[in-house]
Amino acid sequence: MRGVLTCLVFLTVSVAVAAVVAQAQAPPPAAPAAGGGLHRIAYIDVQRVLARSAAGVAAREQLEREKATMQKEMDAKRVELEKLREELEKKGALLTADARRDRQEQFERKRRDAARLADDFQKELERKESVLLQKVLQEVSGIIERVGKEKNYYLIVEKRGAGVVYAAPDADLTEEVIRAFDQQAPKGPAPASPAVGPGKKP
Repeated sequence: MRGVLTCLVFLTVSVAVAAVVAQAQAPPPAAPAAGGGLHRIAYIDVQRVLARSAAGVAAREQLEREKATMQKEMDAKRVELEKLREELEKKGALLTADARRDRQEQFERKRRDAARLADDFQKELERKESVLLQKVLQEVSGIIERVGKEKNYYLIVEKRGAGVVYAAPDADLTEEVIRAFDQQAPKGPAPASPAVGPGKKP
């Protein structure tokens, strides 16, 4: 999950930075702003935006609901396998060789099916995570560009991805981006349309 998130963060921030840099050709204001001068370079922490913004929280909650639904189905499969295993252990000696072999094959078949289902669920969860987070990050990119234009910044970088070794607190735009993001989308991301899950017919 961290790998997918990291790739998306770097990709989206690169787009945002490119858009903001394009605005650098605009002439600077005649005098510095009151209260400490005009900052020409700033940074944001995208991971903090995802963790604290309303849309980021909503995306994580939706993913947790998806995960809980999948876990419930996997738990049912596990209980079924446990019952079959106990039946083989308790009644196996009373069965004929053919009947015992059939039960064993049935158990192995269900075990393989459960393993494949778990793998399918993992891939489906990663896909849904990618879709939800990509939507949030695209919206954040637009917010970053807008804030950069309004504040007349030459450059806005992502704190972690840019390898920043020192950053003055006054140059941190993260909270401002979060506030602007929440104002633009107070209800968070729209629920994703139900996807056809593994083993289910559309």
